[in-house]
Amino acid sequence: MSWQESKLGEFGFSGDDHVVPFDVDKLDVRGRAVQVGQMLDQILTRHNYPEPVSRLLAEVIALTVMLGSSLKFEGKFIAQTRSDGPVDLLVADFTTPGSVRAYARYDEERLSEAMDAGRISPEELLGTGVLALTIDQGPHMQRYQGIVQLDGSTLEEVARTYFRQSEQIPTEVRLGVARIQVPGDKGAVESWRAGGMLLQFLPSSPERSRMADLPGGDDDPEDHGDGHPDDDSWQEALALLRTVQDDELLDPSVGTERLLYRLFHEQGVRVYEGVDIIDECSCSREKIKTILDGFTAEEIVESTEEGSIRVSCEFCSKEYVFDPADFQQN
Repeated sequence: MSWQESKLGEFGFSGDDHVVPFDVDKLDVRGRAVQVGQMLDQILTRHNYPEPVSRLLAEVIALTVMLGSSLKFEGKFIAQTRSDGPVDLLVADFTTPGSVRAYARYDEERLSEAMDAGRISPEELLGTGVLALTIDQGPHMQRYQGIVQLDGSTLEEVARTYFRQSEQIPTEVRLGVARIQVPGDKGAVESWRAGGMLLQFLPSSPERSRMADLPGGDDDPEDHGDGHPDDDSWQEALALLRTVQDDELLDPSVGTERLLYRLFHEQGVRVYEGVDIIDECSCSREKIKTILDGFTAEEIVESTEEGSIRVSCEFCSKEYVFDPADFQQN
């Protein structure tokens, strides 16, 4: 039964590559959940990253689609890390209504040394730096950007810090990534999967929705993002979410809706029709030609190899070939 064919008292399953919004009125929480399958596997397989890099980028993609799919306007949501670790750049962007692209940059020698030494945790691979979360509403609108420090924490912890500092909304984030065996016509093949769930405490009462304290405040210097330690609804929601295992987040036999039911059936969870997400790059021959049109004659010569100018998109790896003669007027 498809999502659209579901009747009252029944529920369908959105499946992979579909962000599912939900709320639990009894606990005054709402959120978004996703399982990413083919879309993620296409992106990671295309680049053939080392496994630790793929795992990091998969987490960033899962986080990006949960946040980007909440946009209520045409635009783009971009998550980007810049740090001093072996993996010094991760970037994923979500363009409404559901296009996703991503890539990673890493130092092969430093990464190899880290892998040989067993230093492959996200914190060790990223090092110190920043995570920038950007909302781009188009060329005629001002960008909004929130920046949070990468300080040896996991991406889950960094995301919680972002919401605590920038949004001041009690928020919990869970991410899971795995490479699993998937049955196929020619036997089982390995495929990348990721899952994520974002939960926010948004009661109608302003007094209840305000964070108890922000980092650096006087109330609780050891606050770890729980917020509202005395609010039973938020603490119950946190306790339930923390029972979720990583494999449940991404297990296709569980599915997003079934997992939400497992967690919140006693409180009453309501799911909404969500957003399909696809692997789709925004690059084009026209866009790249526009960039090359701005090159000087000297830059065109420097960009020419064996009689052609070749430009590869960092996101989708597609190569565009141009004739230098088309730009000689510069």
